[in-house]
Amino acid sequence: MLRTRLSLALLLVAASLAAQARDYAYSDAHLHYVDFFQETAGMDKLLKAMAENRIEHVMISGIPVAKKWHEDEPKRPRYYAGDDADAYWYSATDVIVAAAVNKLAPEQRQHFHPFLAGFNPNDKNSAAHIQRMLDLNPGLWQGIGEVFTRHDDLTALTSGDTPRANNEAMTRIYHLAAENDLPVMLHSNITSKRERNPLYLAEVEESLRNHPHTRFIWAHAGTSKEIHRHQVQMDFLLPTLNRMLEAYPNLYIDLSWSMLTPYLLDEAGQPRPEWVKLVERFPERFMLGSDVVGRFNKLGKEMRRFDPFLDALPEDVARKVARDNFLAILPKSPRNGVTP
Repeated sequence: MLRTRLSLALLLVAASLAAQARDYAYSDAHLHYVDFFQETAGMDKLLKAMAENRIEHVMISGIPVAKKWHEDEPKRPRYYAGDDADAYWYSATDVIVAAAVNKLAPEQRQHFHPFLAGFNPNDKNSAAHIQRMLDLNPGLWQGIGEVFTRHDDLTALTSGDTPRANNEAMTRIYHLAAENDLPVMLHSNITSKRERNPLYLAEVEESLRNHPHTRFIWAHAGTSKEIHRHQVQMDFLLPTLNRMLEAYPNLYIDLSWSMLTPYLLDEAGQPRPEWVKLVERFPERFMLGSDVVGRFNKLGKEMRRFDPFLDALPEDVARKVARDNFLAILPKSPRNGVTP
C-alpha cells in the first residue's frame, strides 16, 4: 500500500513538473489596435510585445465607437465610462487598422488577422458598408467584429438605439459573413447587471440558430466586468455554455479577461475542474484573448495569466486553446497570398 501511494505521489509530481515545463505560443484572438479615443501606442510597440511574449498571431481590430469629449467637461475622459458624455459610431477605426497592417512587410503581415468593426449594428446599410470595405482592400479583412451590441454602460452611452444581436441589420451582416467565409466576433452580454438569469441569451441563440453557416465568436461568453461587480459569478453560465456548445457547432468562445476570474480560476488562482472539463469536452471551440485597447505594455502579462488554466488541460488541448483554435476559425482561403 505504501509503495502504491509513493508511486502515485511521484506520478503527480512528474505531471506537475511537466505542466510547469510547458512553454506556450499564443494567438491573441481579441486585440484592439486603438482605444476609445481612436489612439494607439503604435505598431512598433505591438510587434515588440508580440516578439517578447511568443504571441505569434493577433486578431487586430479597431473600436467601433469613439468617446466624445463633451463641451461641458473640463477634463478629457480617459475611458468611455469616465463621464456621462456619449459615444458615437466611428467607421474610420477600420481605416486606421488597415493602414497599420498594410504598412507591414509581407513576412510581418502574415501574423495579423484584421477584423472589420467600424459600423453601426442598428443600421441596415451596414452590410453594404462592410462589402465596400472588403472591396477596397481585397484579401485584407479576415473577420467581422468585435461587434458591440449589449455592452454594459456603453450601451446606454452610445448614441442611438440599443443594438441587439438578432436585429435585422445584424441578420444582413451574418449573411454577408457567411458568403465571405468571415467569422463574427460578437459582444452581447448574457444578462444585465442585476438580473440573475440569462435575460438576453435569446438574442444570441436566435442568431446562432438562424445562421448555421456563420461562425460566431462570443466575446467573453457574455460576461463583463460590470456584471461581475454586481453579481460576482453567474451560476447559470456553465450549464448554459455546455448546452449551447452541444447545440450549435457554429459557436466559439473567446476566453478573454472577464472569463479568467471568477470562472476559469478560483480565488486561490487554481483552475476550476468543471471548467477544465468543459474545455476538454469541446477542445476546438475555445480561444484566448487579451482584449487590450490601444496599449500593449501588458499584452504578454494578460496572455500568460491563462497559463495555470492551460496547464490543467491535456497538452494537446492546451496548445489548441492557446494558439491553434483561433487560426482554425479564420477564412479557409489564403489572404494576401499568405497562409496563417
